[in-house]
Amino acid sequence: MNNLEKLKQLLLKYSFRKGEFTLASGKKSNFYFDGKQTSLHPEGAFLIGELIFEMIQNKFPDVQAVGGPTLGADPLLTSVSLASYHKHKPLFSFIVRKEPKGHGTGTWIEGRAHLKPGMKVILVEDVITTGGSLLKAAEKIREFGLMPVGVIVLVDRQEGGQEAVQQAGMQFVSLFTKDELLNTKD
Repeated sequence: MNNLEKLKQLLLKYSFRKGEFTLASGKKSNFYFDGKQTSLHPEGAFLIGELIFEMIQNKFPDVQAVGGPTLGADPLLTSVSLASYHKHKPLFSFIVRKEPKGHGTGTWIEGRAHLKPGMKVILVEDVITTGGSLLKAAEKIREFGLMPVGVIVLVDRQEGGQEAVQQAGMQFVSLFTKDELLNTKD
C-alpha cells in the first residue's frame, strides 16, 4: 500500500464523521472531515508531511515557505517543515492568525522572522469548503509582502473552494476530494 492510500485509510478512520454539522462557512452538512484527528496522529503526521513536501517539490519547486490559517494548518506545517529538513531542502513555516495578537507585537503572522518580502509561499489547510479562511490568510500574507502561489489541502469538500482559490490567482491542489475519499459521485 502506498503512502497516499495509507493516508486515505487514516482519514476515513479518524477524520470522517456522519451526522448534522455546521461548517466554518456557516453551511450545514451531513458529514464532516476533521483533518486534525489525522494530522495529530503520529503516522498521519508523517504521511502528510511526506506527501505535501513531495507535492511542493513537484509542482512548486521555487517555494521557500509554507503557511496557513490557524488551527487546521498548524500540524500540517510542522509535518511539512520536518519532512523538508529531513530531505535537506528546508522550508520555513508560518501561521496566519484569525486576528492579530492583542499584546506584544500585535502580529497576524507567526514565524515571520524567517520570512522576507517577495518570497514565494504555499498555503496549506486540512479541509476546504468555500475557501474563506485561505483567502483571508492569502490577503494577510500579501500585505506582509509574500507571494502566495498555490494552495494544497488534504480534503476538498468540492463546494466552491477550489474555484475561489483559482479566481484569487493561486494554483490549487488537493490530496483528496470528497468523492475520492468516499468513492461517491454525488
